[in-house]
Amino acid sequence: MTTENFAIFFFLARMGTRKKVHAFVRVKPTDDFAHEMIKYGDDNKTIDIHLKKDTRRGVVNNQQTDWSFKLDGVLHDASQDLVYETVAKDVVSQALNGYNGTIMCYGQTGAGKTYTMTGATENYKHRGILPRVLQQVFKMIEERPTQAITVRVSYLEIYNESLFDLLSTLPYVGPSVTPMTIVESPQGVFIKGLSVHLTSQEEDAFSLLFEGETNRIIASHTMNKNSSRSHCIFTIYVEAHSRTLSDEKYITSKINLVDLAGSERLGKSRSEGRVLKEATYINKSLSFLEQAIIALGDQKRDHIPFRQCKLTHALKDSLGGNCNMVLVTNIYGEASQLEETLSSLRFASRMKLVTTEPAINEKYDAEIINLRQIQEVFNQFRVVLSQQEQEVESTLRRKYTLIDKNDFATISAVQKAGLVDDDGHLVGEPDGQGFGLGVAPFSTRPGKKSKSKKMFKEQLSSLARKEGASSPVSGKDLDASTSKIQLTPSSKDGDVKDMLLQDRETSSIEPLASESPKEELRPPRPSTPPTKPVAFEDFKNERGSEINRIFKENKSILNERRKRASETTKRINAIKREIDMTKEALNFHKSLREKQGEYENKGLMIIDEEEFLLILKLKDLKKQYRTEYQDLQDLRAEIQYCQHLVDQCRHRLLMEFDIWYNESFFVPEDLQAALKPGGSIRPGMMPLSRIVSLGEDDQDRFSRLQQTMLPEGPDSVSFYNAKVKTEQKHNYLKTMMGLQQTHRK
Repeated sequence: MTTENFAIFFFLARMGTRKKVHAFVRVKPTDDFAHEMIKYGDDNKTIDIHLKKDTRRGVVNNQQTDWSFKLDGVLHDASQDLVYETVAKDVVSQALNGYNGTIMCYGQTGAGKTYTMTGATENYKHRGILPRVLQQVFKMIEERPTQAITVRVSYLEIYNESLFDLLSTLPYVGPSVTPMTIVESPQGVFIKGLSVHLTSQEEDAFSLLFEGETNRIIASHTMNKNSSRSHCIFTIYVEAHSRTLSDEKYITSKINLVDLAGSERLGKSRSEGRVLKEATYINKSLSFLEQAIIALGDQKRDHIPFRQCKLTHALKDSLGGNCNMVLVTNIYGEASQLEETLSSLRFASRMKLVTTEPAINEKYDAEIINLRQIQEVFNQFRVVLSQQEQEVESTLRRKYTLIDKNDFATISAVQKAGLVDDDGHLVGEPDGQGFGLGVAPFSTRPGKKSKSKKMFKEQLSSLARKEGASSPVSGKDLDASTSKIQLTPSSKDGDVKDMLLQDRETSSIEPLASESPKEELRPPRPSTPPTKPVAFEDFKNERGSEINRIFKENKSILNERRKRASETTKRINAIKREIDMTKEALNFHKSLREKQGEYENKGLMIIDEEEFLLILKLKDLKKQYRTEYQDLQDLRAEIQYCQHLVDQCRHRLLMEFDIWYNESFFVPEDLQAALKPGGSIRPGMMPLSRIVSLGEDDQDRFSRLQQTMLPEGPDSVSFYNAKVKTEQKHNYLKTMMGLQQTHRK
């Protein structure tokens, strides 16, 4: 093969591994569809746009009026089922085989991006791509018994160019101390500080999804009452190991599900205030995303501007990288939104020019090479275990006198002394329970320890010698199992038998007093529950002390940052006033110099010393102003982040208090046992009204009825269970907000 032919072969082989991004368009249903302006091709992949000419431009009018866009599919009046089958099913299937996947929803505000991605969480039939992906992943895991597959998820929000963890409100996560950052490594791009959660079943994954959804930032908009004001990336990490092969190779993959915030024309939407600021950030990031897409579509471009914004940087692996990528462009079908529709379709066409190089992500476990190595690991483990057994036995020999159960002569001697019974157990020892009543080590009691040990050993040795036995501490090697060794505690006086009987009497009484300390120490429940403000103070000092401490620390940091920002602002204002005064003084000197006549020396203006010092002062003041202003900008960013942490802590503190308050003062006492750790009811996961009104049998019956009578069938059980639990948690938050308002009054 010649060099030229080899180059052609290599190029074709490389092109064979590259894939075009799949782009679909979904049209939002409307009663006012522009049939004359929007038409679909017979192949269901073409969409034609016709725009009437603007007669105000005159007779000579070169305005373009017709556009045709060729995509991978047009979804018009399509159900959620059809959308998922067309767009996402193949991507998820390949992800379980080791291929990364990305599904992205793009479009104008209110065009249906979030409905396509997440769906209506109130209705199982209207669930979107994301819940269906979770269901397909766990269903495919059940169909692969020969693989050990683990699933983890994370939920990232990008709001006003700041990164937030939507799952940081979970009790076991807590707020992050440092801001999240995007980090690049040889393995790819990852978010430092973003929590990743292991999910072993479908319901847990749904709970994480719903928890994140309730934390998303939404706002009322002219185009959408509940408009998403941030970009969100829900990532599913999959790792699969073989159960049957001892191969060190395993596969990993991740599925990025991206719900972009909606683009909008500010002049048309007339947004104001906070919504205007959000729209500015959104449009800016989407513009950078489009620039990155254009650069990826140009084969001659070497540099791709991924780092222009957080969105493109976080999606660097997904945009034109090692993944199967699908774009769903959501558009309006109304004539009034035709300009935005054209802009969205142009973005979809540019995305189709982008190519990706999906490949199976195979990794190797450096710790496991072959079966022989596994056997050697177990051999070494046995050696370590044997060494530890020797250490344990030597420790026991230092504390106790050990008797081999096979040494019948010594056992006979100690039986006569009353230390063991006829079955070889310690006196007072329950079967299989180790130390029984009355045989606690006497080294823990006050008194003459060394003397008692010596007296007991002398007595035991003399008894053994009378029976012709060897020393009680025999030199058996480690092959004897620890179960063959009897522990005999040291004696406090010469009369071992009397001492044991005395200990048995005292220790048999002690457990009765502490049999159920929690029940006896718990104060009686008041007939009337205390007011929530009073109970809240008690909660902060007891069960919620740790959360309250973290909340106070975060609030202290926030107040300190605000104080520094206020002081910096005052310094900036003072410097600004001094700059203005210095400028006025310079202007006065300049006007005075012009009146008196200016002097030059070799083309340079000659000024007096006072004016020169003022110029130097002005330069120094401007430098101070820039430094202080930069510090103020940094402090404002820290204040915004600290405020986010304080809000999260406050949310968690109030939620935990509400759970504690209901359990402490409203749950019937006969159900308290079920709410304890290890009980049948998880605290905070069941509505108070249900606990009060239903007995345990009725509750079980209700759960079974719920699972059998759901209209969508058994597949929807985990969906609804997770939804109900999430709603219950956030109902607590609403209650506590009312408590806060009452407390303020």
